[in-house]
Amino acid sequence: MKAVLLIDFGSTYTKVTAADLEEQRLIATAASYTTVQTDINNGLENALKLLEKKTGKIEYEARYACSSAAGGLRMIACGLVPELTAEAAKQASLGAGAKIMKVYSYQLTEDDAEEIAELNPDIFLLTGGTDGGNKDVVIDNAKVIASIPLDFPVVIAGNRSAARTCERIIRESGKQAIVCENVMPKFNQLNIEPAQNKIREVFLERIIKARGLSKISNLISGIMMPTPAAVLAAMSLLSKGTENQPGIGDLVAVDVGGATTDVYSMSYGEPDKVNTVIKGLPEPFAKRTVEGDIGMRYSAAGIVEAAGIANICRLSGLSEERAWELIEQITSHTDMLPDTEDVAKLDFALASMAVRVGMTRHAGYVEKVFTPVGETFLQTGKDLSRVEKVIITGGSLIHADNVKEIACQALYDLKEPMSLKPQHAEILVDKEYILSAMGLLSKYDAETALKIMKKELYSYGTSK
Repeated sequence: MKAVLLIDFGSTYTKVTAADLEEQRLIATAASYTTVQTDINNGLENALKLLEKKTGKIEYEARYACSSAAGGLRMIACGLVPELTAEAAKQASLGAGAKIMKVYSYQLTEDDAEEIAELNPDIFLLTGGTDGGNKDVVIDNAKVIASIPLDFPVVIAGNRSAARTCERIIRESGKQAIVCENVMPKFNQLNIEPAQNKIREVFLERIIKARGLSKISNLISGIMMPTPAAVLAAMSLLSKGTENQPGIGDLVAVDVGGATTDVYSMSYGEPDKVNTVIKGLPEPFAKRTVEGDIGMRYSAAGIVEAAGIANICRLSGLSEERAWELIEQITSHTDMLPDTEDVAKLDFALASMAVRVGMTRHAGYVEKVFTPVGETFLQTGKDLSRVEKVIITGGSLIHADNVKEIACQALYDLKEPMSLKPQHAEILVDKEYILSAMGLLSKYDAETALKIMKKELYSYGTSK
């Protein structure tokens, strides 16, 4: 046996996964409450004890970890034009596994500086202008950022003509400044991977220490990345495969957590019809969006606001008064389990609407316009209508009895005729909660990670 231990320090639970690289199989998984308020070691030790009960004593060849504990990686980004460099900055941040607190456009103001100081990000991503284009705004924004009396690192990924000037301004303020390639070197051309790599490097160097996770450095071989970045890596591997193993093709995945709902798509999502034109930036193949207002516990009220209390009551069968009573309880007691019939009914409704709202926001949509040559459609975002795999993960979904019914909320609905959500798809469920672990493992043994995912993702069949 050649065993590795994969650790995910989640915002609510610390999850541990043991995998055997020789036999390319999952050994066992376990989870315990994340004790970030006291000592994160305690939650890890509790999870390891539970794992050992299943596996017995194991000598691990290596230990790797990812983390979204204590708020995960919190970022602010700014760009020049909302639909262009600001959107590119947002995509770079989300792809790096960050939680976006705010995205600014145009020139930063004094009020913006005060708001940034209140938000206190882990990293600031400064972008703006194509190479050789406008450089005044990004330089002025660097001056505003430098004036903020906080010690957050700044990743500079804007107009290359202004990059070194911005670097000097930021460093003179005492902040760390990291220069990388422009996220949009040419008009409508995305180049987000260099910025993502720099963001992850800063996460490893600085944020881990700030979160107190360096306490466990003697137990692990290295904290690789933020948890969402690990899931994104797993999804990309599962979709594309390796040289020796084919992937499963284009897919979407929905991860409903206690505070947020993350949605992933592995697809270029290009138009299917000849009379459809792309509007806005080209979409990256591997895309992640985060719905920070919808989650099963901390953000349950956000689901209600987005979906409407009438839909929650319709799906749960609860009266409006009873639904609000339970929503107040679960948001006040975020560790509350669905161990009564009413809470289970409410969780079904909340999970269904979280999947529906999250997928609707993530997928592209079309709008009809009339031109001198006839009817044309403008497509914003990805066309996911032909995607045939939907993957569901998250504690509230994995353990649900009616998970297929919840997952089908990710699919196209005639009530939203212009949405480009998947039409029909096979429903796959991450029952063992291994996606983040497999994303970690993919950096060391992609073949084993892919083989385990193909075996462990449970199929509920194709939607009808």
